[in-house]
Amino acid sequence: MGRIAKDRMVELKFRMRTYLPDGSTKERPEETLAFIFGVERQPLALEKALEGAKAGDRMDVHIPPSQIYGEHDPALLREIPREGLITQRIKKGRFYRQMKKGTLISFKILEVGPDTVLADFNKPMAGISASVELEVLSIRKAHREEIAAAVESQNKRSIGCG
Repeated sequence: MGRIAKDRMVELKFRMRTYLPDGSTKERPEETLAFIFGVERQPLALEKALEGAKAGDRMDVHIPPSQIYGEHDPALLREIPREGLITQRIKKGRFYRQMKKGTLISFKILEVGPDTVLADFNKPMAGISASVELEVLSIRKAHREEIAAAVESQNKRSIGCG
């Protein structure tokens, strides 16, 4: 049915490649995805590329880190004292988690020194970007019930329940 617009059920076939901060890439196998455009949120770059597209259209879309897991912030790399950390959990390249005074402390250990640890407090997936090769398979007007269910699902995700 026509072109991609708000409240249209869209089905895509896509292949995604992610670019990790260390320079490596990972390619996922081809998948299909169905969602209601304008209701079930997608990365902004993908939404902009899809708006107005029609069935059969193919495109390549780059999605920057800011639209996925966030940019990697060098200011969140900190040298912290080993004192107070659980020695058995201190291993280079591993994630460290500990409750301190009712707060979860979580970071990746980059380097281990005799008295300090170089810790990365960025989210584990920060700095990842992606490229998506896709084909629009079908477009149709979404039913009221589908839209209502999608809105409810999005609301649950936005408060951390889904």
